[in-house]
Amino acid sequence: MNTIDPRHRRPQRIAVLAGDGIGRDVTAEAVKVLAAAGERWALPLELVALPWSAEHYLATGETLPPGGIATLRDEYAAVLVGAFGDPRVPDMRHAAEILLGARFGLDLYINFRPCRLYDARLCPLKGKRERDVDFVIFRENTEGAYVGLGGNFKKGMPDEVAVQEEVHTRKGVERIVRAAFDWARAHGRRRLCMADKSNVMRFGHGLWQRVFAAVREEYPEIEASHMFVDALAMQLVRAPERFDVIVTDNMFGDILSDIGAALQGGLGVAASANLHPGRTSLFEPVHGSAPKYAGTGLANPVAAILSVALMLETLGHETAARVVEGAVVQSLRKGRTTPDLGGTLTTSEVGDWLARRVAAAPVS
Repeated sequence: MNTIDPRHRRPQRIAVLAGDGIGRDVTAEAVKVLAAAGERWALPLELVALPWSAEHYLATGETLPPGGIATLRDEYAAVLVGAFGDPRVPDMRHAAEILLGARFGLDLYINFRPCRLYDARLCPLKGKRERDVDFVIFRENTEGAYVGLGGNFKKGMPDEVAVQEEVHTRKGVERIVRAAFDWARAHGRRRLCMADKSNVMRFGHGLWQRVFAAVREEYPEIEASHMFVDALAMQLVRAPERFDVIVTDNMFGDILSDIGAALQGGLGVAASANLHPGRTSLFEPVHGSAPKYAGTGLANPVAAILSVALMLETLGHETAARVVEGAVVQSLRKGRTTPDLGGTLTTSEVGDWLARRVAAAPVS
């Protein structure tokens, strides 16, 4: 799809990495909806499909072409990803080099996870309504426990030693905390909670405490609080309405955002954005590749389509983003869904239904 309004001098190029398994299925529907939005609002979008995947790796031995990350950084406004993972690549080398390579190489330090309940029937908590689950998580995305530092001594022996190290920098902590406060201020959210485990992890998470205490002073209108992550996890499933914005480190953000996904109806409706404001960012559903369901029509494309809505908003197309999100809300409430959400539609039928709704939306 290449619908370019002549009023725009330059198109916004979007790299599409469908990936593996159901990633290919859901990405096809996300592109379908994106094309409908692009045509309806004459958006300056140019989609470019890139072959990086398990299939490409098995055929060529190449995970990323030379300079692949630099190409994304210099030539694309955004990256849309499906899912990675294939049993034929047991060490997941291609997934690590492509996905983690993009996150670290593009310095996508914000993992933004909106956790919003669109239909109360999807929430596993008794008595919770749509207004009770509506918070966002800012997960630090380039530091913490996932940087891959550590090693093994006497590997495979009875007295083996394994060391896994966390890394936290003042720069990294401050920029994610500040990003969360800035978003809260810009979106009228009045409560922000920082989660850590500083009562035990005194060095790294002590840094989080000091930075948070300093930054919160610059946002007096926002009710800033702190909770240990285990207490926060408990409160999320007890009283999610307490939360507007949560900011935390890489590993805790990974765990808490999956709790949030469960509260909103499961991974099939959980979108995410990997952001560095002003630079190329990456958007993806958070579910896995589920190879055994590839091509069956059972994969839920909603998370991929909501990721498209996040991408449109980030690229400055707020009206189109709200229409795409609104179409998803209608599909959920009308039961026009795949079987995992109680519907009877196939993957492509959900995409078709949503694309028609977007194409028919009033232009304003």
